[in-house]
This record gives sequence, structure tokens and C-alpha cells, in this order.
Amino acid sequence: MKNGCKLPSRWVLYHWGELRAKMGLWLRLVLQATFDGPINIEVFHGVEDEQPVCFEEAVVMRHNEGGMSRQRRMETYDLIRCKARMFCNISLDRRPEEIGMTLFMRTGARSFTNDAAVIDLFKTECDKFTHCQLFIAYSNNLTFCQQVELMSITDILVSTHGAQLTNMFLMDRNSSVMEFFPKGWLKLAGVGQYVYHWIASWSGMKHQGAYRDPNGEPCPYPEDDRR
Repeated sequence: MKNGCKLPSRWVLYHWGELRAKMGLWLRLVLQATFDGPINIEVFHGVEDEQPVCFEEAVVMRHNEGGMSRQRRMETYDLIRCKARMFCNISLDRRPEEIGMTLFMRTGARSFTNDAAVIDLFKTECDKFTHCQLFIAYSNNLTFCQQVELMSITDILVSTHGAQLTNMFLMDRNSSVMEFFPKGWLKLAGVGQYVYHWIASWSGMKHQGAYRDPNGEPCPYPEDDRR
């Protein structure tokens, strides 16, 4: 931010002792939007083994965000959010009283058992407010810019636990998140159950509630199993 989002000429991806040659499309597009240019990943072709590689300038990322303060984290997410909207050419023209509630659904593991019942429940709640609009979306069939646009008009995000919740930082600050967990997740997930609490805190969102389903199929593994 201090350098005006100067575009790095090369990116070196080094994770858990392994040099990576690519990153996922969603993450690549977030970085491309933030830095206003393509992401050139260095894989050191032609460099002999055990030879040192020197850089005149480098920014080295620590694990996660390293020692950034909460305020700096929120400023960083503000910047990424703004850049993503510019990248996708999204301009917001909403009245202050409008409330956008999004049900971010998923298929397969950790999906709702009865989507229709869940949609009915939240539609009933949304209808209690004059200016509430309910949006239903499935995370696996939206382009990057469709995700940015949807999150830009979302004030309340409701979703089961999963990677699609990473989109929350694309909402405006002080928006709210409600997260649902399947049976057994509290005991088996470890710190994973707190990931989106942390992202909400870092990006200025409000993690308003978490619901853990007491019903469901019995788990065939012992409670201390981490498979």
C-alpha cells in the first residue's frame, strides 16, 4: 500500500518446503485485481540445483499476515475489496435502507439436507423487513466477478462452513455472517472451526452466529480421529 500497489515482476510461491508453480484461479484473480496486472510466477528454470538466487528487492511474506495489526489488516482488506470491484467494473447504487441477504449454498459434503426448507425459513425472516432482498447462490457456478458483484450487495451472508465463506471480505465493512456446521464438526475440526471467525474479525465483518446441527448420521469413527 505504501508503494502504490507496485506490481511485482516475479512471484515466488514457497509453501511447506515446496516450490509451487501455480495458484488457484480465484486467488490469482484476487491478486491480479489488487496489483493491476498479471501474476508472473517464477519457477527458476535453468537455475542449477544448489545455486543461490539473488534479488535486489524482495517482499517476503510471513505465515498468514505475520505481525500485522488488526487495523492494518482491515485496511488491506478494504484495498483488496475496492480493487476487486474496480477490476470487475462494479459500481454500487443502493439506498441506505436496503438490506441484501445472501444464502450461499453448496453441493455435496456440508450442504444443507433440505435446501428448500432453509430458503423458506430465511425468506420468511427477510419478508419481515420492507427493504430486504433475498439472494440464493451456489458457490460452484459463479465466476469471480459474479462473486464480487453478489458480495458487494450482501449485508447478511448465510452459509454452511466451507471455502466459499472466504468471499465475506468482499462485502462492505460491518456486514454480518452466519455460519452453519454439520454434526460432529465441533469435535473434529479443531482450530478449523474458527477460520471464518478470524477472517470476519480481520476484514471488519461481524460473525453474528454459528449453528451446529445436533442431528444427522452417526460418525463411524472415534471422536479423536482426525482423518
